[in-house]
Amino acid sequence: MSEIEHNAAAEAGKKTGPRPGRLKKTVVMVGMMGAGKTAVGRALAARLRAPFLDSDHEIEAAANMTIPEIFARDGEAFFRKKESQVIARLLAEARGVLSTGGGAFLSEANRDMISDRGVSVWLNADLDVLWNRVRHRDHRPLLKTADPYETLKELYEARVPLYARADLVVRSDAQTPVEGVVDRVLAALATRPDVLEMEE
Repeated sequence: MSEIEHNAAAEAGKKTGPRPGRLKKTVVMVGMMGAGKTAVGRALAARLRAPFLDSDHEIEAAANMTIPEIFARDGEAFFRKKESQVIARLLAEARGVLSTGGGAFLSEANRDMISDRGVSVWLNADLDVLWNRVRHRDHRPLLKTADPYETLKELYEARVPLYARADLVVRSDAQTPVEGVVDRVLAALATRPDVLEMEE
């Protein structure tokens, strides 16, 4: 995160009232594309006045290419290797809120690394909610198929059992605004004093 982004997050946090607590470990947002990992993660970081990081953004910055371009040129296996390297670096650098790509948590090595160094929060959204959020976007490499909905459904059914291994689970639905989901995440984090030290 740049200094400008960090300062913006801090300013946003001031607008939401007292900081709810101090992070002891990085909070890692996991889940399907369209679950709200970036939006909720950014708002959560602002509320905690902590850095917000996005692994996909960091990969693109390091490669000077978009993720669809990386997929097209180097393939998914190459991307996943770089993704693991970036997540490891971000977990080592600073305590904050980290948004990850939808496939990051599928790797056992990534799950172990996240559990060791941070806490994983699965934003659990229903398939229809996910589809309504991603259907009008054409930059998702995995959905560039003849039947994007069926592809999303297959990914959803394959991935949910792995996301369910996250340390904490928070519902993300169409009725609840971003700040409401942040409230749910904070309530879940409050059960983990090893992660969030509550303010007096």
